[in-house]
Amino acid sequence: MPHTILIAEDDQDITNLVKLYLESSGYRVLCAPDGAAALELARTEPIDMAVLDIMMPRMNGYELTRELRAISNMPILILSAKNTDNDKILGLELGADDYLTKPFNPLEITARVKANLRRFYQLNPVSPVPSGSNVLLLGPLRLDLDAMSLTKNGVPIALTPTEYKIFCCLMRSPGRIFTKVQLYEAVSGAYFESDENTMMVHISKLRDKIEDDPRHPCFIKTVRGLGYKIEAVETY
Repeated sequence: MPHTILIAEDDQDITNLVKLYLESSGYRVLCAPDGAAALELARTEPIDMAVLDIMMPRMNGYELTRELRAISNMPILILSAKNTDNDKILGLELGADDYLTKPFNPLEITARVKANLRRFYQLNPVSPVPSGSNVLLLGPLRLDLDAMSLTKNGVPIALTPTEYKIFCCLMRSPGRIFTKVQLYEAVSGAYFESDENTMMVHISKLRDKIEDDPRHPCFIKTVRGLGYKIEAVETY
């Protein structure tokens, strides 16, 4: 069965263009002209991934992202003309996995959809390893690979699927330096030129959630000019 992609976009020309390219790549595509209609489709149809505009009537893309994340952890790609860092941070914080600004190349949308689906449904890079412990400890942080959950001093920390995959990648390879490109390819299966800033946003949001002082991080270290690493991980 082909994957089903939900497009929520009030511009019919953009909807038709994205639908054409996705269907040409073999996907089943459902379209909604506003956020409320898209949410109804997500509740009644088997949706594998959502591509959402931000500025929509009845329910905007940010609200829709929050509602979708409450019922599913499907990959969510935001497609928007809003291109400031704050816009991207808000979308990613609410639960989106990817963010692409308009104007866009429809071939890139198709490639991003393919990469997100491949990462989420096929590669599954955060599946628990078959041998050894499935719990990783870093000071007060406890990452349970079986439950796919993170706690700090026993308090659950809510992560988006992408944030979880990034943190898991770092935790499972203590001391290893990952470039932004390597991290993005590890969690998404592909890399695009604009993804470097997106990865910086994901790292920033992770630090906001796990660090006592995100401006002076203790857990996720920046290696200047190279990338990021976690200093040491103790396995329980």
